[in-house]
Amino acid sequence: MKIKMEKGLLYISAEVFTAISGYVTTKCFGVKGMASRSVQDGIVRLLKREYLSKGVKVVCPPDGNTVDIDLHIVVEHGINIPEICRSIMNAVRYNIEKLTGVTVNSVNICIDSIVIG
Repeated sequence: MKIKMEKGLLYISAEVFTAISGYVTTKCFGVKGMASRSVQDGIVRLLKREYLSKGVKVVCPPDGNTVDIDLHIVVEHGINIPEICRSIMNAVRYNIEKLTGVTVNSVNICIDSIVIG
């Protein structure tokens, strides 16, 4: 992503948005981790902390100053799913905008699995 500033251009890679989104998401209550769906067998895998970026997809629309974020997560059994999704959306949006100055268009959450215990 390229952002025009007073004295030049600022380039922010998609990996920056991915890292922030993955970290913030895993810190939210009720989230067990990020998920990666195997294309071959359709099995959802809970990712280790080192692979948080695999559960995040960042799309930078052509307008240049906004991002769309898709998250694939695994949650605990018994939590209020709409409430945790709202919490994640707010936390990710707030942190991306605060740390990078880039507006977040949307945060889309896909709950790939629920873990009991």
